[in-house]
Amino acid sequence: MRVSELSGLPAGVTEHFASEGIEELYPPQAEAVEAGVTDGESVVASVPTASGKTFIAELAMLSAIERGGTALYIVPLRALAGEKAREFEAFEEFGLSVGVTTGNYESEGDWLGSRDIIVATSEKVDSLVRNGADWVDDLSCVVSDEVHLVDDRHRGPTLEVTLAKLRQRVPDLQVVALSATVGNADELADWLDAALVDSTWRPIDLRTGVHYGSAAHFDDGSQRELPADSAGSQTAAVVEETLDEDGSTLVFVNSRRNAEAAARRLSENTRGHLTTEEREALADVADEIRDVSDTDTSSDLADAVERGAAFHHAGLARDHRTLVEEAFRDRLVKVVAATPTLAAGVNTPSRRVVVRDWRRYDGTAGGMQPLDVLEVHQMFGRAGRPGLDPYGEALLLAKNHDEMEELFDRYIYAEPEPVRSKLAAEPALRTHVLATIATGFATTRESLLEFLDSTLYASQTDDSDRLAEVTDDVLDYLVANDFVERHGDALSATSAGHLVSRLYIDPMSAAEIIHGLEAEEEPTALGLYHLVSRTPDMYELYLRSGDREEYTELAYEREEEFCGSMPSEFDDNAFEDWLSALKTAKLLEDWTEELDEDRLAEQYGVGPGDIRGKVETAEWLLGAAERLAGDLGLENAIEVRKARQRVEYGVREELLDLAGVRNVGRKRARRLYRAGIEDRTDLRDAEKSTVLGAVRGRRKTAESILENVGHPNPSMTDVDADDDAAADTEADGEPEGQATFGDFG
Repeated sequence: MRVSELSGLPAGVTEHFASEGIEELYPPQAEAVEAGVTDGESVVASVPTASGKTFIAELAMLSAIERGGTALYIVPLRALAGEKAREFEAFEEFGLSVGVTTGNYESEGDWLGSRDIIVATSEKVDSLVRNGADWVDDLSCVVSDEVHLVDDRHRGPTLEVTLAKLRQRVPDLQVVALSATVGNADELADWLDAALVDSTWRPIDLRTGVHYGSAAHFDDGSQRELPADSAGSQTAAVVEETLDEDGSTLVFVNSRRNAEAAARRLSENTRGHLTTEEREALADVADEIRDVSDTDTSSDLADAVERGAAFHHAGLARDHRTLVEEAFRDRLVKVVAATPTLAAGVNTPSRRVVVRDWRRYDGTAGGMQPLDVLEVHQMFGRAGRPGLDPYGEALLLAKNHDEMEELFDRYIYAEPEPVRSKLAAEPALRTHVLATIATGFATTRESLLEFLDSTLYASQTDDSDRLAEVTDDVLDYLVANDFVERHGDALSATSAGHLVSRLYIDPMSAAEIIHGLEAEEEPTALGLYHLVSRTPDMYELYLRSGDREEYTELAYEREEEFCGSMPSEFDDNAFEDWLSALKTAKLLEDWTEELDEDRLAEQYGVGPGDIRGKVETAEWLLGAAERLAGDLGLENAIEVRKARQRVEYGVREELLDLAGVRNVGRKRARRLYRAGIEDRTDLRDAEKSTVLGAVRGRRKTAESILENVGHPNPSMTDVDADDDAAADTEADGEPEGQATFGDFG
């Protein structure tokens, strides 16, 4: 089917596709059109990576908009939201508008009602529904990207419930679900009342196989000689051959440490394949990486990137990951060693994929466990870039003949696992049952169970009583903690329940926070950091060898500061959780005491992404605590607000006013303070030379800061920096500090 034959799209769109080189539909795309995707029919497209799933979504959304509706595109990751929004902005020349939202959960997002295409994560959509976004009723098409992630125990229930709510709220809603090839795509289609497009077609060939000995053995029975390098490295041999063919390689490993070590080693292969122009461009990228963070991780990444290699894992800051992904797509970085997070939807295809590690540590299983088939196939799907590569190739690595045969049976010839709902777990149901009641989707136990009957879990389970039993347990918990009131069979949310639902926190987190705040009239910052760190919404830091003794001693030293009673040392699990929360809280305290980010990373054994993740989560939870304290009329709301602000800016209390000025941040705030500028008023009235010296002579930054603080003439023309203000020495023991997330200018 030719693109020119398509109808029902906005004027000029088919010509736009033709100008982009899209003249003929791929077979799965043609099948979706035949199934009615441009006529408002729901479709589940289960097709391999890089086989045109996004184009199916675009056809559905554009035709829905042409019929006068609004389209919503749900993504699993924040990074993917920005990427997709930029793609869809190409349609703005045809009069369409695009909005993307991934930020603050407690917001109505009314401005999105004026957009034709809205891009958001499932968590953000869920929060918008909870906060009464009226434009949801105007939706005519919703696209769920990577819908197989309903199988994920952390994020899956939110996606599942969100789709169920949208379908209930907009009865004739068109749902287009995009998925990798899964073992039970027909069940997903039945759940969503959708036609199924189930295809294995790819625009370029993908060869999969196992490297063993001196050869790569492929699924079609063929072999290619490929001996390991002189050091015996199979990975390096594959990378070197790919470099000789001017291709790129993705190497998947099972840990952050292995990703960093592999990138360091493989940079010895890539450095000799760089042109002068590429070296210069990579040097610029490396400088940007170093500017993101002053940690060793940032420095190590920049060093590898300068040589044409990189690593990618969740411990990196968001800007780190973005810079690596862009450089890899631009073919500057030749090799990326990554943990499996990179396989989850971000557009980073390569000539070859090497799955070096097919086992990873699973704490719930107590040891190393094989990866799922679906996950490995997702990694395989990154091989081959349409329009750039003649083929894609994905290889697992085997140490012996028996392992090679096992890998063929386990992954090459195997079908992906079926997707299974994770909704019936009590932690997942707590928040969604409360939200369903608070938003009026259900007002009785019967209507609540009726709504839950529209979920994937209900369509898959053979035990119809299981969901009802867990739901009743959750209702008992919500009633006991005054989030829900029960009058006979009628259910309603209390004022606290409504607030908790809008704040988008786990009701168990809210209960812990409320009980802690009520127990402590004048909490310290550490006490508040520990309070939010022991909630289910905060992923605590693990206790390493020797940590138990150190943090047990700290716990007794500062016991009076805790909000609530410390458990007994003899209650091993509870006490260990308490200490893990204390370690997390101590990291937050050190952050607010302005310790350098590199010192924090070294001291706590984490990456810059981990630090920033903890800071962002703590800021969100402390914001929720502040609202709850205000709602309960507690006098400690002021202390909570100060603790939140200190986490937000990463400063001691005396810098809060200064650090809140846009473009100042923690490091510049400390320099300004040392130069005698203590608050916004001082900054507005300060000598320009002093301000310029405090920001290390950066004129644009100084002008921007003065403009943001309301200076009548922020220009730095003919101003010389004050040498004393520029001095970078520590005064009275005050730490130099580390820049905040937006501190560089």
